[in-house]
Amino acid sequence: MTQKKEIDLGRRKFLTISTSLLGIIGLGSVIIPFLKSWNPSAKAKAAGAPVKVDISNLEEGAMIRVEWRGKPVWVVKRNKQTLDQLNLIIQQNKLQDPESAEPQQPLYAQNKFRSIRPEILVAVGICTHLGCSPTYLSEKFQVQVKGIKSGFFCPCHGSKFDMAGRVFNNVPAPLNLVIPPHMYLDENTILIGEDEGTNV
Repeated sequence: MTQKKEIDLGRRKFLTISTSLLGIIGLGSVIIPFLKSWNPSAKAKAAGAPVKVDISNLEEGAMIRVEWRGKPVWVVKRNKQTLDQLNLIIQQNKLQDPESAEPQQPLYAQNKFRSIRPEILVAVGICTHLGCSPTYLSEKFQVQVKGIKSGFFCPCHGSKFDMAGRVFNNVPAPLNLVIPPHMYLDENTILIGEDEGTNV
């Protein structure tokens, strides 16, 4: 009788330990995938990742278009004439927010050029009215604004922006174009999406 009880107790311990181990393994196989599902997917990580742009071959007046966080970003090289014209536009009082008072740009781009380097504009190519993408008119913008050679025109509802992405008066768009966070990794490489210390 005693021997039978000892055998039953040993069997119970074995069954209890085995069942517990199987339960722990089963729980782990459910929890691990569940916890992994909290991490962003590779596609989501890539969508928000910074984008490197090589501007070594960017000529004056030309534009490079890249995608960052699902949005078009423009990188435009402005010449001296364009930079001089930006000053003229301010003097003529043609802009809604000439001093970039609205927070549409990082502090380091809150200047008359709205950029780190005067000759390079980096801007999100989305109209601040209803989200259309304006057209870059490098030579024929004066059809839209008399005396201004270059700018951005939104064909959806007629909003107009100068070569610093500042919105003109009397158009539907309420704000200047957004300037994304960016920094120069070297003379010819811009990193869009990060701005640690902003070096030139």
